[in-house]
This record gives sequence, structure tokens and C-alpha cells, in this order.
Amino acid sequence: MRRLRWLFLWLAQRRASRSLTRRILAINLLVLIVPIGSFFFLDQYQESLIEAEIAALRIQGEVFAGAVGAGAVGASPGIGQRIEPVRANLMLRRLTEPTNTRARLFVSTGVLVADTQYITLSRGFVRVRELPPPGSELGVRQWVEQKVSALLNWLPGQNDLPLYQESSPSNANNYVEVQRALFGDQATAVRRHESGGMVISVAVPVQRYRQVVGALMLSKGGEEVERAMRAIRLDILQVFAVALGVTVLLSLYLAGTIARPINRLAAAAERVRKGHGRHAVIPDFSGRRDEIGDLSRDLRAMTDTLWQRMDAIERFAADVAHEIKNPLTSLRSAVETVARVDDPEQQKRLMSIIVDDVHRLDRLISDISDASRLDAELSRDQPTLIDVRKVLETLAEIERAAASGDRPTVEVQMEADADLIVCASEGRLGQVFRNIIANAISFSPADKKIGVRAERITRRDGDVIVVSIEDDGPGIPKENLESIFERFYSDRPIEGPDGKGEKFGTHSGLGLSISRQIVEAADGRVWAENRHRADGVVCGARFIVELPAGVPD
Repeated sequence: MRRLRWLFLWLAQRRASRSLTRRILAINLLVLIVPIGSFFFLDQYQESLIEAEIAALRIQGEVFAGAVGAGAVGASPGIGQRIEPVRANLMLRRLTEPTNTRARLFVSTGVLVADTQYITLSRGFVRVRELPPPGSELGVRQWVEQKVSALLNWLPGQNDLPLYQESSPSNANNYVEVQRALFGDQATAVRRHESGGMVISVAVPVQRYRQVVGALMLSKGGEEVERAMRAIRLDILQVFAVALGVTVLLSLYLAGTIARPINRLAAAAERVRKGHGRHAVIPDFSGRRDEIGDLSRDLRAMTDTLWQRMDAIERFAADVAHEIKNPLTSLRSAVETVARVDDPEQQKRLMSIIVDDVHRLDRLISDISDASRLDAELSRDQPTLIDVRKVLETLAEIERAAASGDRPTVEVQMEADADLIVCASEGRLGQVFRNIIANAISFSPADKKIGVRAERITRRDGDVIVVSIEDDGPGIPKENLESIFERFYSDRPIEGPDGKGEKFGTHSGLGLSISRQIVEAADGRVWAENRHRADGVVCGARFIVELPAGVPD
């Protein structure tokens, strides 16, 4: 059972990579179509071999015909020149013995008078043919060898050749090439046997004193052609077998180096998707320094970001519950108390508390709603090229229009010819500067100014746009320079009996947190620091926003 379970697990792991492995193997095997295609398209090579055989037979025929014309032709009274069959037969047999060629001699009347395939005896002719070796019963191995041999010996275009037929008695009328040779021309013919193979024939005229006295026909089987074709096909098969083996091994290796890591990454991603906890580790292939290494590194970074996002959501939910619980507790206590109090002044004071708590809840829920939608909106917004100069000038005009005697003024300082283009969401970037300027105004005395400065700074890794917003407030405690960017953090003086400070719950503590989130989404950063006088005393706070400079299209 354990082995069966292991087999099922292995098959499940291989299922994802099967298709990719098959595709890699199929694409690599397509290259092998070229040698296999040449296996079936050897017509030109076969024709060159046949032409070489015909040329060799033609030369032999001319030599043999000249020998017969010189040594086996005699003169007869009233007939003229004629072939002497016995002498011609002996001469042709001796000439063709080392060449393995069949020679047939026809006289001018078309009668066959000599054939080297037959032996002349007193009782007639005996045909000489080489018998096949004694064989045994055809087994599987012999059957496979026979099929492979038939494939190797197969000649393209053989079925298009005319069928070779040998009649008895043989006559010149049975062979077109012999008929042409009796008229003084050389002729050739290529035919096929019923049992397979080719028969190549050449017919040349036999002359004596320029008189055609007969025709010599030399015939030869296509064994040489078949042997040459078999050799080249065998070479092609050997090359194909080696190439096939190498291709399969390389394809499997390539599939293993590609499909198996992808399969492991996909399985790990599936475990993360199904939510099996943080123990689902993405395999680390970053050492490969290729696309799979990049994929592994990006998946690991994406998974880490996912867990960080989930942790942030959990913390946000806990912070929201905590922040909402406080006004709800106060609201419930006031509602329960007002029902038991008969004094109108006390009821009026409790109702004021209830109204303040309701307003506080309304502001808190609005800010929480804005913060919760921020991630989705930032992912949907298409960053565009924005001129920071125009954004800051617009905000300064709005503040100047709303300025009164109890509010500090906003002054913007920028170089006239400075290029202050960034790539971000215009509405969200304006929200960042509004939050920081509003924060600076709330901490600055009414007779002071809020300084806003923007400049372009060139660095080794690229130009950046730096916007600094300074106030003349009490500054920020050193230990809280980073805490002020946390959600729901607020460090403001509470309104006292003298009327100074702010009413509790006026600010939700989400403004700077949202601002940092927007800036980081634009690949920038924001931080806070204190301003100091020459004697080291804190004289205000400075918020700095740094964004990468945008590149114009």
C-alpha cells in the first residue's frame, strides 16, 4: 500500500509537467524529420547509380560486340556475313564470367543464338541459376530482419517501371532495345522483376565491316544499386538512431530542468492558495540565474508580501476595533446615564457627550473607509506624469484663499527653471501634500509661516524630487519620529479649560499613515525630522517627501 501511495503521489507531481515535457520532446523531434524525409527521397541518388551501371554496361557491350564481330562472324556464300553461334557462345561466356553479367546474342532475323545463362549440352540447354542457401523456419527475429531488409532494399519509383518478362523461346521482338540495336542504334532499358529488384539492360549492334549482323544484349540485376541504396539508408538510420537518442535524452534533461522546478513552484503556490499556513515554503531556485530563478525569487517575494499584507490587515482590523470601541463605550455609558438623570443641566451635558461621540464615530468610520479603499484604488489608478510645481502652487492658493488671522500662511519656494516632474497618481499625491500641510498648520502658531520647498536632486542611481514642509511648532519627540506614521497615532494637546488645544477625537490619526502608503506606492519615501536653532533647541518639525523624477515620453 505504501508503494502504491508513493506511485500515486509521483504521478500527481508529474501530471503538471507532462504536457510541457511532451511539447519539448515533440518540438525537438521535429528536427529529425529532415533525415527521415531524406530516407524516402533518394530518387536522384538512385538515378545516378542506375546511370553509372548503364554506362558500365554500355562500355562492356561495345567491347563484347567488337570482340564477337571480329572473332565470331564468318562469311557464307550467297548470304554474306553471319554469326557463328557456337564460337560466339564460348566467347561471350568467357568474357562475361568475371563480370557477373548475362549476355544474349540475337542474329539479324531476331533469333536468339547465344545466352550465357544457359549451358549447351547434347540434349539441349540447361539454365544456370544460383540457388538460395537452405533456410529454416521463419522466426520472429528472421521476420523482423526480413522486414528491415525489405525496407532498406526498397527502391523509390520501382512500381513505375515496366515488368520484366522472359518468354521462351526468346526473340528480339520481346525487347525494344534489341530491336533498336538491330537497326544500328544503342539502347537501354530498366525493368522490374515480379519478385522485386531491377533488371538493367543495354543492347548494342554487332557489326562486321559496318554491316549489322546481330545485336548483343547485356543484362544485369540491380544488386549494386540496391547495395548502395541499402548502405546509404543504413547510414541514415544510424544517424537517425543516434540523433533520436541524443534528442530524447536532451529533451528529458531540458524538461527536467524546466518542468520539474516549475512543477515544484506550482505545487508550493497551490499549497499557499489552499491556506495550509506559513509553513508552505516556496522552493528557492534563485541560484540558477535564469528565468526560473527569477520566477522563484519573485514568487518568494510575492508570498512574503502576501503574508505581510495579511498581517497588516489583521493589525488594521485590531486597531479599528480598538479605536471604535472607545467612543462606543463612552456613548453607551452616556446613554445609560442620561436615562437615570433628572437634572436638565446634567442631561444637556450628557447629550453633548453623545453628540461628540457620534461625530467622532462618523469621522473615524469615514477615515477608516478611506484607508481600507486605498490599496484597491492605488492598484487601479494609472500613474501619470505630474508637475509637482503646479500641485504645490494650487494648494498654496487654496490655503491663501482660506487664510484668516488665526491661521499661519503657506509660502512655496521653487526654482523657476527646475524640472519637477514625477510619475504618480495626481489626486493621491495632492492628498499627501494636503495632509502634511494641514498637519503643519495645526501645530504652528497663527503668526508664523509654513515653508514649502521643492527641488530636483541628482544622484548616482537617478534624479529625485524632494519636497520639504516646515513648521514652527513644538516639534516631534525624538522617540516618536517614526510612530507618527502608524495608524491611529495622534500626539496633540487636548483642549483644556483655557480653550487651547483641540477637542478629543478631532483627528483619527490616519492622515500620515495614508500619506506614507501613497508615497511608497509611487516608489518614494516620506519621513519626519525636527528643526533646530543654532543653540540646538527644537524650533519646529520638517516633513520630507522624496519621489523618483519622472521621465518624459
